[in-house]
Amino acid sequence: MNSIFHRVSIRNYQNKEVEGEKIKMLLRAAMAAPSAKNQQPWCFYVTKEKDLLEKLSGSSPYSSFIKNAAVAIAACYYEETYAPEYAQIDLSAAVENILLEADNQGLGAVWLGIAPHKERMDYVKETLHLPEGTLCFALISIGYPAEEKKQQDRYDENRIHFIGEKLF
Repeated sequence: MNSIFHRVSIRNYQNKEVEGEKIKMLLRAAMAAPSAKNQQPWCFYVTKEKDLLEKLSGSSPYSSFIKNAAVAIAACYYEETYAPEYAQIDLSAAVENILLEADNQGLGAVWLGIAPHKERMDYVKETLHLPEGTLCFALISIGYPAEEKKQQDRYDENRIHFIGEKLF
């Protein structure tokens, strides 16, 4: 639970390679996520290639810093699944697991929304040469942090509504 209360979005990275074993653990964490009907609609495209990171930095108005990341993961999903209407929800859980494991590994990461913006999804599909029937949900830029940030306390009891007896 420490990563839940410690994780922040990191956009500035040290010029340091991320070890393959750490990347593998990020992907294991992603695939440990729950999914509707256990469909596991995900697939992940991973790159540390500087030319691709540079191209991916143009995927949205908010993605320019990807070019300085050590690695990027494109969290994608297959259109043909048992419950396609839940695929993006499933990917949300997988991406959150990546972010939490990145924090656990001493890495910094940030989630960049690609879906549901068709132009962003098409841009990533073309850039990464994704196969037909594979759609990009999000990009995660990852590296060793070159900045320190403290997580905000977002707990707000005004957003909690009890039905029946108040529990605390």
